[in-house]
Amino acid sequence: MENNLSGYIKENKHHLPVRVYYSDTDMGGVVYHSRYLDMAEHGRTELLRCLGGHQKDLVEEQDMIFVVKSLFIDYKKPALMDDLLLVVTTVTKCERFKLIFHQEICRGEEVLSTLDVKAGSISKESGRPVPMPDMVKTELLEVQQVG
Repeated sequence: MENNLSGYIKENKHHLPVRVYYSDTDMGGVVYHSRYLDMAEHGRTELLRCLGGHQKDLVEEQDMIFVVKSLFIDYKKPALMDDLLLVVTTVTKCERFKLIFHQEICRGEEVLSTLDVKAGSISKESGRPVPMPDMVKTELLEVQQVG
């Protein structure tokens, strides 16, 4: 039995199933607003993992980390305790120093939240921008949604 905790890529989008647990919710069983940010972060991280990249390796071998420069989130409907959600991540732009992602957090066909995230690649040591390694950029360009 295959157990892929990193999700899967289909039609140039990464899909990560996520279950809502008690600790994700308030007393009314509604997901805390900040948990959507965590789910989206997990989606971006697992996208890289699906492409063969590991953030730990980038830090240790390339002195490179990804940082969020800006994000916009639109909360449309609440997620609830025990919901099975899907974090769908699309790479909309991949440049030398910058990535832009569009993410949707869905319950079935229903979009609960959308996020637009701009991330940059910087040196962990200096905090200055550094180019993404060619291998990472090539993999991300292959799944980039064009159009």
